Amino acid sequence: MLLSLIAQATDSYPISTDYGPSAAGAQAATAGASVFGFFYFALVVLMIVTMWRIFTKAGRPGWHCLIPIYSTVVLLRIVGKPGWWFLLIFVPLVNIIIVLIMHDALSKSFGKSTAFTLGLIFVPFITLPILAFGGAKYIGPGGMPMTLTVPMAPQV
Repeated sequence: MLLSLIAQATDSYPISTDYGPSAAGAQAATAGASVFGFFYFALVVLMIVTMWRIFTKAGRPGWHCLIPIYSTVVLLRIVGKPGWWFLLIFVPLVNIIIVLIMHDALSKSFGKSTAFTLGLIFVPFITLPILAFGGAKYIGPGGMPMTLTVPMAPQV
């Protein structure tokens, strides 16, 4: 008898246990993630094509930009720095300095100014394609013109 009274009393108070997102909210979140994913994928493809072109302009095979560690070592050589500097990227605070030097040397290697270096640091998704697809020519590592030195024959 007591249980039937309790059951009748609780029937008038609907209790909802659905605390999850609504179907519309889930669809909106999925759509937002899809749009973000599309733009992220497009940016990644743009950066791969851009780095491929920069490597090609510097006289290196473009596919070198696709190999994670090796691409950094090749980029260091393009900008005129030794390959062992790659290890300095793992040292805290030193890595920031190394990356800034690399950006400056990349800018100088293509004959650009310090203002372009700032662009490489703060908006690389704009300035790297300018470097790759613009009229910039690779001058040499760190902006030093590459010259051939032919040894002279000794005079007798």
